Amino acid sequence: MLVVKIGGSLDGSEPLVQDLAHHDGELVLIHGGGPRIGAELEARGFTTRFVEGLRVTPPEQMVVVEQVLTLLGKELADHLSRLGRLAVGLSGRDARLLRADPLNDDLGRVGKISAVNTSLLFALMSRHLTPVVSPVATSESGPLNVNADDVAAAIAGCMGEPLVYLTDVPGVLADPADPESRIPLLAGDEVESLIAEGAIAGGMIPKVRAALAAIEYGSPWVTIARGETGVLPRLLSGRVGTRIVPEKISREV
Repeated sequence: MLVVKIGGSLDGSEPLVQDLAHHDGELVLIHGGGPRIGAELEARGFTTRFVEGLRVTPPEQMVVVEQVLTLLGKELADHLSRLGRLAVGLSGRDARLLRADPLNDDLGRVGKISAVNTSLLFALMSRHLTPVVSPVATSESGPLNVNADDVAAAIAGCMGEPLVYLTDVPGVLADPADPESRIPLLAGDEVESLIAEGAIAGGMIPKVRAALAAIEYGSPWVTIARGETGVLPRLLSGRVGTRIVPEKISREV
């Protein structure tokens, strides 16, 4: 079984969706939606602002964010179902699947996961239904927009299952300018030193830190890989992506 997070940049990738549909094992899918959210907010005359990678989400924009993410999840679930993998599009507000607390007032309706209703996910999978989860959580004050990487980390950790981040990069690179410098295996305690050296930079920093959070919560390993044809069997065998594990790794030849 795998928990798989699909980046917003992979939205609508037919080969990838086909691969997910035909994966021989249970899946929980979490999707982002940044590009679509940005386009819809712009179309409605809203200005988008980010603080440390998080989309500032005033209450009037939260409505749009939830609409876009819910529709995207339903489309993905329908696509998978038509390919033979019956799927259910869920919001974190369904059966209180995702509970969260607001981060701070400056970010508006942005939250951090505080609890996951894993029993709902396991119940669906016991009926061979694939949960497709959008990163909107419930709180005492209403819906909250949550970073999808963090949602995936919380779900994988609470379920105690491996996590895969499918994105538009081949993994963690020893040299960010060299796509052939992929690091196949990375210990959690090596991450911060790579950040300090500049090998891990930009948008990869929050992703690897989310991976570390997943491991801390209980996930056995996390892989970051490019979402491309045939990616799941290849990353499971270590041929693509970067697998992050909790234990130390011997680098001796």
